[in-house]
Amino acid sequence: MVRRIGVAKKSAMKQPAAKAIAVGKQTVKPIITKKSAANQPTATKSAPKKSLAKKSLAKKPAAKKLGLNKTGAPKRGAALNAHAAVLLDRLLARYPDAHCALDFSNAFELLCATILSAQCTDKRVNMVTPSLFARYPNATALAAARQEDVEEIIKSTGFFRSKAKSLIGMATALVEQHGGEVPAEMDALVLLPGVGRKTANVILGNAFGRNDGIVVDTHVTRLSNRLGLTTDNDAVKIEQALLPLFPQERWTIISHLLIDHGRQVCDARKPRCGECMLADVCPSRVSA
Repeated sequence: MVRRIGVAKKSAMKQPAAKAIAVGKQTVKPIITKKSAANQPTATKSAPKKSLAKKSLAKKPAAKKLGLNKTGAPKRGAALNAHAAVLLDRLLARYPDAHCALDFSNAFELLCATILSAQCTDKRVNMVTPSLFARYPNATALAAARQEDVEEIIKSTGFFRSKAKSLIGMATALVEQHGGEVPAEMDALVLLPGVGRKTANVILGNAFGRNDGIVVDTHVTRLSNRLGLTTDNDAVKIEQALLPLFPQERWTIISHLLIDHGRQVCDARKPRCGECMLADVCPSRVSA
């Protein structure tokens, strides 16, 4: 018997899509083939609802940034010089005993302490240096030290491996190039391992009493911007902006004054403008 497969398929294809058939109280849904499904009208998708959370966040005003000048354009020329003079006088009156917070008795000790103070508080450095200086009292002793021994002593200051390497390298350079003594010139200091311009300014101003520059650390950077003395964030550019604003004999002390004020009043996150003696001349003051 010959089976007519092709005819069966052709007739099956001509049949219209089946409709739902009521059987008693139940309705039997038709089986929808791929072809019939393609012919069905597609339901339109509704637009997704916007997130209420995002909408509420978008309505919130942008947070105010500290350090922005709220009283107009920054002062320039004679007005800026007069502004700097007022700041200096008030800071001197408020902090008459401002000085370097690192403990030292000579230039070598201050150089070691300043290298250790990178990314570390002066208080922590002062806890470490007595043991360091007792074991290595001069450049000759430190140059001959084993790095792991120095690392063990200074470990709590952070980055102790690189600091130990810098300390031993600095001491070795002092012995080989300067007879074990710390040079009193900027050009010679910045060639020592671990010593940059900021560290050199610390040594020159506090160990040798030379006002060759202004130390710019995080406090000086923050306050010089908040007080409207500069808009730069680069340490070298900030120093160059500050130098002509203050008498040269005040270059060392102005750093200590700004650092003390930054620590005691003009905090990085929550400045206490209500108790600040500079609030009335500060372009970045925050209202209570």
